[in-house]
Amino acid sequence: MAPTAPTRRPAPARRPAPARRPPRRLRPALVTALLSATALVAACAGPPRADGTGQAGIQLSATTPPAAGAIDSFTWATYAEPPTLDYTQAFDYPQNTVLANVCESLMRWTPQLTLAPGLAEKASNPDPTTWVYDLRSGVHFHDGTVMTADDVVYSLGRQMNPDNAAAWAQVFQNVESVTRTGPLQVTVKLKQSDSQFPQYMATAAGVVAAKAGVEAAGKDYGTSGGLDCTGPFKLGSWAKGQSIELQRFDDYWGTRAKAGKAVFRFLTDPSARTNSMLSGEVDGGYLIPTESYDRLRKSGVGTLYFGEGLSTVNVNVTSTQGPLGDLRVRQALSLALDRSGFVRTGLAGAGTVTGSLTTRAAWAGAPDDVRKAAFEHLTPTAQDIDRAKELVKEAGANGRTLTIATSTIGQDVSLLATAVQAAGARIGLDVQLKTIAPNAFTALFTDPKAREGLDMFPETYYDSVTDPLDLLANFRTGAYQNFAGHSDKAYDDLVDQAVAEYDPAKRAAVEARLQQTASEQLLWIPVAEWPTAVFLNKRITGAPTTISYLYYPWAADVGAAR
Repeated sequence: MAPTAPTRRPAPARRPAPARRPPRRLRPALVTALLSATALVAACAGPPRADGTGQAGIQLSATTPPAAGAIDSFTWATYAEPPTLDYTQAFDYPQNTVLANVCESLMRWTPQLTLAPGLAEKASNPDPTTWVYDLRSGVHFHDGTVMTADDVVYSLGRQMNPDNAAAWAQVFQNVESVTRTGPLQVTVKLKQSDSQFPQYMATAAGVVAAKAGVEAAGKDYGTSGGLDCTGPFKLGSWAKGQSIELQRFDDYWGTRAKAGKAVFRFLTDPSARTNSMLSGEVDGGYLIPTESYDRLRKSGVGTLYFGEGLSTVNVNVTSTQGPLGDLRVRQALSLALDRSGFVRTGLAGAGTVTGSLTTRAAWAGAPDDVRKAAFEHLTPTAQDIDRAKELVKEAGANGRTLTIATSTIGQDVSLLATAVQAAGARIGLDVQLKTIAPNAFTALFTDPKAREGLDMFPETYYDSVTDPLDLLANFRTGAYQNFAGHSDKAYDDLVDQAVAEYDPAKRAAVEARLQQTASEQLLWIPVAEWPTAVFLNKRITGAPTTISYLYYPWAADVGAAR
């Protein structure tokens, strides 16, 4: 889940919410926290209104204008090089931005953030603990072989194999078996009902690769050679430290990609990334640095679009062994935090302050009364310095020291950390900043030693599925991103109840109770929602604007603007 750091999720829970994994959704859905090298932008509170604007006045759309024709190639900017393209480790932005165009899953997340058939043309649920996936026929892998049920069984089995330390392992925690029940049919037996499992089959957790190709690559799979998946592009050359080239796969079962190839350039410096877009060196990119919004908008060389991000910017409480173990201290910091100031500076005014850990868009399928209940009586967002001082005094925490991570990874991270420090200073707390190198920030999500000495760090969490449980499950006992070790049997029971409930309305009612508990206990401190940002120059169009690009073959839609 994550800016540069994974948010997640690993999956599962952003997830990623990734035992997202171990990592997971890192989240997985895990994972991932996005504190990325790009400055994040807080999302508008909820899906677009009828007039197409969110509460922050930003125009939101599901996609950019459709392409008018084919092109030979286009070049895309990414803020970091993927450490691997092995789908079992695809829990962060760099991996998924590329991999979504090469490897496909049983189900598909659409640009409208809904679930649709993928490599499985049909998914059925004959009983609460059984999911049957009927596969498309005649689907070719990039090595020319045809997909069978055996490849699916093998691919999902890699996620479940503890030796692989898959980022999406938590997604499979309730899976009893995955078996071939026909040449083009796979049956998943669950230990108990699991409403989340079928949703995650649209993420990297549900990717299918050729068994023969993965086995032949061995330990090198994902780092060299082909990926032997089924997507509209296949992996071409990988110039380590510089770029990855994808080549159109002409035997693709679906709509042929409009571009002959897509080149991803790794530009870790936000200014260099922006300049490359302005100069035409690259044609576009996601995760646009917020400090560059104005320059890109006024440049005249292209268009900056915004779409639903399913992401919230939070302060992740990583330790309750010190002052933050007292709820009153967490409440005091929250009351003293200048959220509006952070949105203006850290998010270039593009976000919406929030007292909710989940986005409003994640509740789009909930009944009106349930959605209303989920957002009632949440964390106050208005500053109240006097009350915050009283809480610190009541807790006996005056002068106590807290440490928050910061990094030059992006102004969203550094300015939020500074805002927390300023809030502490105003109410009698000594908040110290600990600078983490950009290339080490992701370790905060995967390595307990990297979090030693920290009480909190900025995190932007993105959902990998359109379900609030993706984030809320992070506070279950033992969950991957439950770094502070929160444990509450009543909360755990509610998570289990939500997981077991297939009816969306009934599940949402349980999730609303989870949201209220997480808010009352301030398990993380919510700050803002942010939308996805994408820039396209005048040469190309067609890319989706929503966060669906992490699991949807978006590059296949990119083509000539005229």
